[in-house]
Amino acid sequence: MLKYYLLFLLIMSVIAVILYAADKKKAKRGQWRIKEATLLGFGFFGGAIGALIAMQRYRHKTKHWYFWAVNILGLLWQLAAAVLIIVFGK
Repeated sequence: MLKYYLLFLLIMSVIAVILYAADKKKAKRGQWRIKEATLLGFGFFGGAIGALIAMQRYRHKTKHWYFWAVNILGLLWQLAAAVLIIVFGK
């Protein structure tokens, strides 16, 4: 069970990095942007590690406190879920 959960987190994190990188590129070019709800959703619902890495790597959305808050809350529950799977999973 743990390996499937970690695979899910990895996939979501990779998608989050791709989305943040694409949004940063679109911002620089003045193009239509990816919705903030999409970026926040991928971070909160599984891709928090990738979202936080992308925020730092691409210097994107770092001035918005709510991006930090949502991604850190996502990271906390994702880590808690991993611990629960380790402790109670089979």
